[in-house]
Amino acid sequence: MASIIVGVGHQNSLRKALQIAEGELQRSQGNPRRLVLRAAGMELIAARHQFEGEFESFILRLKADSRTLETLIQLATHSATTCSVSEFEGGKEFHCDPGASAGDAAMRLLDQLSALIHLPEIWRVHGEDFRHVQLSVESLFRLMVGKHASDVHLFPGSPPLLRVDNLIQPAEAGEALSAEQILSLIRDTSHEHDWKEFQTQLQCSFNYHQVGLGYSRISAFIKAGVPHCTIRFLPEKIPSFEDLHVPRSTMEALARLDYGLILVTGMTGSGKSTTVASFLDWVNEHNHVHVVTIEEPVEYVHINRKAIISQRDVGVDVPTFADAVRGALRHDPDVIFIGEMRDQDTIRAAINAAATGHLVISTLHSNTSAEVVNRIVSFFDPVERDLVKLQLRDAIKCVMCQRLLPKVGGGRVPAIEFLFNDTKHINDCILAGDTVGIREGMQQTASQSSIFEDSLLNLFRSELISLETARHHASTPEILEQMRLGTYHPPTLESHV
Repeated sequence: MASIIVGVGHQNSLRKALQIAEGELQRSQGNPRRLVLRAAGMELIAARHQFEGEFESFILRLKADSRTLETLIQLATHSATTCSVSEFEGGKEFHCDPGASAGDAAMRLLDQLSALIHLPEIWRVHGEDFRHVQLSVESLFRLMVGKHASDVHLFPGSPPLLRVDNLIQPAEAGEALSAEQILSLIRDTSHEHDWKEFQTQLQCSFNYHQVGLGYSRISAFIKAGVPHCTIRFLPEKIPSFEDLHVPRSTMEALARLDYGLILVTGMTGSGKSTTVASFLDWVNEHNHVHVVTIEEPVEYVHINRKAIISQRDVGVDVPTFADAVRGALRHDPDVIFIGEMRDQDTIRAAINAAATGHLVISTLHSNTSAEVVNRIVSFFDPVERDLVKLQLRDAIKCVMCQRLLPKVGGGRVPAIEFLFNDTKHINDCILAGDTVGIREGMQQTASQSSIFEDSLLNLFRSELISLETARHHASTPEILEQMRLGTYHPPTLESHV
């Protein structure tokens, strides 16, 4: 790994400079057994047998005036600690290696030598002999399964960190990792094209299967010149609607649609991918259809049952999402899943596919269902937006938006709102891009739609979440309170179009 530059400030002890430098290096690359500090006219190499604790030996190379060097030689040669002195390119090299059994004898001598030297404030610091024992990917998967973790984060100088119920916590009794260990894990788990992408683009994302335990999406990137890695756990057995606390009757009705656009939305980490996987798993189990999925990378892996499932990995099987959607229309599909609607071309292709008699499912980042239309339209130039809204009015069948909430007793449960394009009012408001009008239409009894507050109240009454959690995650806490007290009335529809 490359050296780092550390400003230690004015110090009277090389031991203190070592401690500061080690702390900085540990945060970026891990714990070394050998630490090298270089500055003008001076080099210090400290070594130890373990990855933590006091350094046990040192080599100090120094260029200084003859009087200072002579004083240092006298101190070193008459010290109780064994120290040899030799020539070094116009200076002297002091080598002290009393052995681990001598405690901190070497560091005490280093302190004595330091008192006679003017120490630099800035050092170039380089670590060697980092922890290189191969990380066990199987152990990481077992750790995630045992802790019910959704992710594990790996970076130098820290043990693995787990995300459990959306909170980051350290793995118990874990050793601090080195950059070398993380780099080796990325190299071993990635395909050649992913490894090449990581080397050239300094980031990559790919799927990895630990047989018998689960799948994962591994995302690797470089920070401050060293590798970081996040592993998202995906179970081999795809969760059912009941496992996810997603309403089965609603999802089955959507899965029976022959054509149209279904959007599963929410913020990052809200469980969109898992909900879609459960949806496709039901289709696979019940419908004799051809399902084409377009993902980057492929996450949940589906095995053909009644359906044919063709999963395509963008960047491996096809260049772009848009190319994959356009190509899918020639593959005799019934259902098309697009991993994310992220640009104009993909959105156009998705809408066209839905308009030509295919059931299209995709995901999008949004906080509510009502704002999705304007979120999609914002990808386009103003001159195109009216046409896009017209196409969305005709294509959208349902938008579901979810938020993952802390569950009473541990775990998480989704609150979900559904926007069904099933009334003239909602249809007109989609065409107008009227977010307020869409939300008002969702609250009418004439529509099958439901807002977050409906879901939150049901979860609270089922004792799955606390009232405090329900209030915190409500889009409009006043509506939730009215529903709870039985005083809620849907808003009167006004003309927004």
